[in-house]
Amino acid sequence: MTSAAFLDLAIYASFVMVMLSLAIAFIRLAKGPTLADRVVALDMMTVSIIAVCGVVLVGTGEPALLDVALVLALVGFLATVALARFAERRDARENGEHQ
Repeated sequence: MTSAAFLDLAIYASFVMVMLSLAIAFIRLAKGPTLADRVVALDMMTVSIIAVCGVVLVGTGEPALLDVALVLALVGFLATVALARFAERRDARENGEHQ
């Protein structure tokens, strides 16, 4: 097996595993049952999409995908922080605490 064939095999295997993790995270996002489960699943989906960008970057050599992955990571971080703050305020409101 040549190194190019091994790289192609590794890229395909990586792509399949990342797609599997994306599907599992989507199932958790749909089923829940709590908001925390959904936030973690959404974060996992963001990480999986960033991994797809990385796998495609290695396969094609397109450097623009690195910028896309970086922007997705920043947006994913901000979305996670915003959802965590929302969940914290919602829990405080349900428990009768005022902020």
